[in-house]
Amino acid sequence: MGWVSVDFCDKCGTVMVSKEEKGKTFLVCKKCGHKVKDYKPLEISEKVSKKPLDDVIIIEKNEEALPKTKTVCPKCGHKEAVWWLQQTRSADEAPTLFLRCTKCKYSWREYG
Repeated sequence: MGWVSVDFCDKCGTVMVSKEEKGKTFLVCKKCGHKVKDYKPLEISEKVSKKPLDDVIIIEKNEEALPKTKTVCPKCGHKEAVWWLQQTRSADEAPTLFLRCTKCKYSWREYG
């Protein structure tokens, strides 16, 4: 799907929409057909400089307060880990499950 833009016609005030022909984008009035040929669509980009683990809180002390589960550590093969949930993505997505091996202290995550 191409760019979709909305503006109002200078002649009749009706909503104009973007159209693309021969590689050029312009605005066209849906009612009277007026065209704006020197239209340039707005491009938005975002540069994210944050690493995914920047918000992860590593709990070194009081680990016994975290719940334990039976699971296999991908690093040492031990069969017990503590776990906690943390919202790492947008609020409408499931939280991320973090696990830490009770033997070697290796941490990993699983997505819900």
